[in-house]
Amino acid sequence: MSKVFSQNVIALVWDFDKTLIPGYMQEPLFAAYKVDRHAFWKEVNRLPEAYAEVDPSSRTLSEVLYLNHILDYVKRDIFRGLNNEKLRKFGAELKFYPGLPEFFPELKDFIREKYKEHEIKLEHYVLSTGLRQMILGSRLAPYVDGVWGCELLEESRSDGEKQFTKIGYVLDHTTKTRAVFEINKGVNVEPCVIDVNAQMQQEKRRVPIPQMIYIADGPSDVPVFSVLNRYDGLNYAVYDPASDRAHEQAYKLQVDEKRVQGMGPADYTENSQTWRWLFRAAQSIADRIVVRQKEELDASVGTAPQHFQET
Repeated sequence: MSKVFSQNVIALVWDFDKTLIPGYMQEPLFAAYKVDRHAFWKEVNRLPEAYAEVDPSSRTLSEVLYLNHILDYVKRDIFRGLNNEKLRKFGAELKFYPGLPEFFPELKDFIREKYKEHEIKLEHYVLSTGLRQMILGSRLAPYVDGVWGCELLEESRSDGEKQFTKIGYVLDHTTKTRAVFEINKGVNVEPCVIDVNAQMQQEKRRVPIPQMIYIADGPSDVPVFSVLNRYDGLNYAVYDPASDRAHEQAYKLQVDEKRVQGMGPADYTENSQTWRWLFRAAQSIADRIVVRQKEELDASVGTAPQHFQET
């Protein structure tokens, strides 16, 4: 049976907040509108209790609540005129951990050059419960092959200025796993041909999960960690080197819960611990692809006919 894809792609799949940047991406938004971030998140955290007082049977999702709270601030003119263009400008202000964004193209180039004969390539994907347009406006965007995140929809006001009015797309910690399978099956490159829910044999999928590495910072990433562990992918936990609590959290993920295969500081500079681990892991995956390619070639060629010699 012929393959849909050649399965020569390695995917590094990244969380965003506290994995690629030290804090949360909404900071430039709050600063621009002079909003107290602590007050904003405190209000968001109180919403489930407030809704339960009205209807004890109500169920809420934290990502939907914070997006709705942003929309509420827009309606109240606290975030007046907030739209995608402004989010992309705020994204340009984001400060990344050391070594970024340089690490992204560096690893891509290394794999492409070292395995040029085998046409193996590496791609980077970001899965975030934050705002997708901010990531697309950041310095990292040119080096990313796909971004999944929350989207807000904008409409024009009477004065012609666009601003957000509705929620368009929500990504939470559980639905991140759907994005993993979209990458796995190639839905992101063939959206009109492949449905993420359609049955598809493992050998026909674009990026086998054993060729994926998920990099993230905390317990909220457990659903993706679990999927990759189940299908023999790799997980790596990063932590802020200045935070004992963050180190403890990563340590627990690796040693106590066995959810990740490696951990290290969120430092992506050349020859750092995390740089070395990710380079080595990507190279190990590429070496396995080379072995598989050779085995498939040998199996397809078979034995050449030989002359029969009489005795």
